[in-house]
Amino acid sequence: MRLSRFPLHTTKETPADAEVVSHQLMLRAGYIRKLGAGLYTWLPIGLRVLHKIEAIIREEMNRAGAVEVLMPSVHPAELWQESGRWQQMGEEMLRFKDRHQNDFAYGPTHEEVICHHFRQDFRSYRQLPVNFYQIQTKFRDERRPRFGVMRAREFIMKDAYSFHMDREDLAREYENMRQTYARIFTRLGVDFRIVQADSGNIGGSQSEEFHILAGSGEDLLAVSDSGSYAANVEAAACLPPQTPRPAPTQALEKVATPGQRTCEQVAKFLNVPLTGKVKLLVVKGADGGLVALALRGDHQLNEIKAAKHPLVASPLTFAAPEEVQRVFGCEVGYLGPVRCPIPVIADHAAAAIADFVCGANENDHHLRGVNWGRDCREPQVADLRMIVEGDPSPDGVGRIKFYRGIEGGHIFQLGRKYSAAMHLSVLDDKGQAVVPEMGCYGIGVTRLAAAVIEQSHDAAGMIWPDAIAPFRVILCPIGMDKSETVRVAVETLYAELVAAGVDVLLDDRGQRPGVMFADADLIGIPHRIVIGDKGLAQQQYEYKHRRAGKPEMIPATTAAVLEKLGT
Repeated sequence: MRLSRFPLHTTKETPADAEVVSHQLMLRAGYIRKLGAGLYTWLPIGLRVLHKIEAIIREEMNRAGAVEVLMPSVHPAELWQESGRWQQMGEEMLRFKDRHQNDFAYGPTHEEVICHHFRQDFRSYRQLPVNFYQIQTKFRDERRPRFGVMRAREFIMKDAYSFHMDREDLAREYENMRQTYARIFTRLGVDFRIVQADSGNIGGSQSEEFHILAGSGEDLLAVSDSGSYAANVEAAACLPPQTPRPAPTQALEKVATPGQRTCEQVAKFLNVPLTGKVKLLVVKGADGGLVALALRGDHQLNEIKAAKHPLVASPLTFAAPEEVQRVFGCEVGYLGPVRCPIPVIADHAAAAIADFVCGANENDHHLRGVNWGRDCREPQVADLRMIVEGDPSPDGVGRIKFYRGIEGGHIFQLGRKYSAAMHLSVLDDKGQAVVPEMGCYGIGVTRLAAAVIEQSHDAAGMIWPDAIAPFRVILCPIGMDKSETVRVAVETLYAELVAAGVDVLLDDRGQRPGVMFADADLIGIPHRIVIGDKGLAQQQYEYKHRRAGKPEMIPATTAAVLEKLGT
């Protein structure tokens, strides 16, 4: 491609509304342009990256045995009402009426649609398993779209859905997709982690996320420092303490703590560590009443874990302050398990400490020297807290270290959540009707492009991996308009690289070297070849990899260039 014929619009100015590096660089480098809140046009150079990402995904999905389809982006409301998600999806789903006043949605995901098509054509176990995938536009009406295409309202996703006769076959295909995704992310050239995850409103019994590691990542990942364990912190399990709870050594004592409501305030006021404080959080119970959750003072509640407890209402709902006041007779900051009027569920760590400090269920007072079993009932115990750095890894190997990650893919074992709701069935080998098991596998294509930039950039601009760079190499001729020698050399090299199948960009705009080099660095081309009279006099080209600090001289031959490109 000749740059004189390729519309590239770069700028030195950083847009004021661009919060993250990928958004800033994609706008500066002319990859995208904003149309509205969370809506972006992909310009030619950005679209080249998307197409390369899509090509890798297609190749690997096809290799894995999946078959491609293309489903409508506009969905009749009846399908979503049938699954029960018409209301569950909330305001993120864009709903509208057609001219006949029929309800429709702009699809945020396609479980309902693929189930509808499945039940039209599939009748027998002989037709299974099957895995359909598509690469298509989605729309989710984010309340506050931000970070450019990282969290846009309209985006491109690869979503796949598999159908199986039993859980064993679903588990097999899940592992097939897990390996497929690992190959995709490896081919993209990124540093990534596969982590255990919560299934969220998609549902299912098991799910894992594929995260691109980046300091700007929205997600916090818990990773073993010496083992293979990795999970999103929201899904990371916490091991119970491995030693028995110590025996009581202190007498129960009530102390005045005027105005000291938070754990930090109480610990400082009483000169005790936060690890020796127990706090109560009051939430709605599954039976309509209230339940108290006890945590150690230095720990935070994991709301996802808590909502899954059978005694706790889901979604998790905290009791209003006035409701707490009515039940306990005191303000929220003074709650404790002694003479607690409602059931108590304690986190493993909170249940393992002795002689602790807690609220006295009386305003401006706390208790010290409190012990489970002696001063209050032994609680039901569960894993309720967020994991913290330094905790033992849940798999027993190493300790937990935190990383930041950007979710690029998510795979689910859905089970029969949608197939049952949508009344799917096939006949087994005995002629009996069976509801098929489902899997779901998604990759955010447009998000991946931004995530790669977040992981791979410097002060000069983007640094694309070879596999998905818009162009693999850029040729920068010096004085091409004045030197016939340079013109012939660069045209010859350009033609031979194109013939060799190399994605090459020739900067034939006649710009000064500084402008050419700055643009090449900004748009992130991995390899740069500079051709000038001085180098040609010594039969050399100047070569620089985008990650290298300094250029080097190589022989002025196509073979030498191809060797540097690894071709």
